[in-house]
Amino acid sequence: MFTGIVEEVGTIKVLNSDSMVISAAHVMEGIKLGDSVSVDGACLTVTKLDKNNFTVEIMPETKRLTNLANLHVRSKVNLERALPAQGRFGGHFVQGHVDGIGTVVSLHPEAKAVIATFTASSEILRYLVKKGFIAVNGVSLTVTQCNKSQFSISLVTFSRDNTNLGLIAVGDTVNLEVDIIAKYIEKFYHPNKQNRIDELLVEYDYLEAR
Repeated sequence: MFTGIVEEVGTIKVLNSDSMVISAAHVMEGIKLGDSVSVDGACLTVTKLDKNNFTVEIMPETKRLTNLANLHVRSKVNLERALPAQGRFGGHFVQGHVDGIGTVVSLHPEAKAVIATFTASSEILRYLVKKGFIAVNGVSLTVTQCNKSQFSISLVTFSRDNTNLGLIAVGDTVNLEVDIIAKYIEKFYHPNKQNRIDELLVEYDYLEAR
């Protein structure tokens, strides 16, 4: 489990068909073999370690659902270690299970922020609401606008300076993960299901029966 609060921007040192070596500093503290690390929003497992680098494996399924196949040596990637049980929760529930890829269609300055707009598939956009959460390249962000074909976020100076979202350009792709809570709500509240969410709330005494 992650929070979408990026700890560090790492650099890809070696890129193979099924693995990559990433140079980092801060996230190396306390990291162990077998640990999970969010790399641009994708939860990957550490398979090798040395003083300044760690290696992660990349499965074919990960390549199909993310933009990791488009990366190259010297690419900058957002890194976050898994949330410890005693850690502070600063963003939102991010699993590191990328739902798909979005494409940057516009970047517009607004005061000290930049409004970034992305296109995405309907399977992703269906879960987005204004002021809701989305993880973009592993960064927890708030949706400022959304419709049936695209959505926008506001990138403040800190986010641009401390993640790789400050490097994106029109036409670039990003990894997207929607809020898992939206998926659970959809499953419980499907209109064709007998046990709708209001019936569950009555059953567990959160609402009075009508």
